[in-house]
Amino acid sequence: MATYFSLILVLVTFVSGIIWALDKLIWEKARAEKVAFAQTQAELPPEAVAKLGQESFIVENAKSIFPVIAAVLVLRSFLYEPFQIPSGSMMPTLLVGDFILVEKFSYGVKDPVLRSTLIETGKPERGDVAVFKYPPKPTVDYIKRVIGLPGDRIAYRGKQVFIQKACTGTDCKGFEKLDLSLVEIGKFKDQMVELQQYTEQLGDVAHNILINPSRPDLARDFYQQDNPPTRQYEWVVPDGNYFMMGDNRDNSADSRFWGFVPEANLVGKAVFIWTSFEFERDQDSLLPGWIPTGIRFSRIGKLK
Repeated sequence: MATYFSLILVLVTFVSGIIWALDKLIWEKARAEKVAFAQTQAELPPEAVAKLGQESFIVENAKSIFPVIAAVLVLRSFLYEPFQIPSGSMMPTLLVGDFILVEKFSYGVKDPVLRSTLIETGKPERGDVAVFKYPPKPTVDYIKRVIGLPGDRIAYRGKQVFIQKACTGTDCKGFEKLDLSLVEIGKFKDQMVELQQYTEQLGDVAHNILINPSRPDLARDFYQQDNPPTRQYEWVVPDGNYFMMGDNRDNSADSRFWGFVPEANLVGKAVFIWTSFEFERDQDSLLPGWIPTGIRFSRIGKLK
């Protein structure tokens, strides 16, 4: 859907811009000449002069929307784009109802339609919360945390992440288990099961994750990598790709299940929660589910 919107935005900007330019260069002058000629032929009342010099409906509207739509295109395509969090796969970092800003230029300036990189500005770093085009269905936007960089070897077993950073020959030091520190139990629940919240140390980034102690790792459903062949719970990140995981580890469809995210699919880095709506209500509430019941002001701010 976002891809179609970008295409429509570009087309509307292009068409309205062409009309605006033609009016400035040709049609505006032609209208002025028409009025001047008519005035030499007869004494015209003011309303007749105004009518002769009046822009057509299409020109008038194109000139009105072009500056606005062009500004939106530049802002949305190259600077920042708002996203709404639709699911709980990134809890507790992001909650359903959070509205975030994504920094589009973090991973390169890209054209809004073909998504080819125009200017290199940076690469994803381990721990970034990134928005990307879902590889099996690129019209859908996903948001996950960057766990593995190109060349890394990733393992997930016993609900813990192990990383062997990209290396060659004698430089390889084996897997390092990410440290976990228990924060609390029971603040979040999944079907009456109290979830365990931990702080996970991912390189220089400390962030919180959720673990459901009653749910198995589902290793039988993990993505099986053929080249190079790996164990069922291990993956080697190919060049130009990234391994993504949700912070809600037992409720996230991520790289463990469908593979890697190509660099071309990256949209940007999530940097800020600009508002957060609450939708909790009693079962007997008459309000439709899409109407917010409150604003979580405490969540507004820079994303960790």
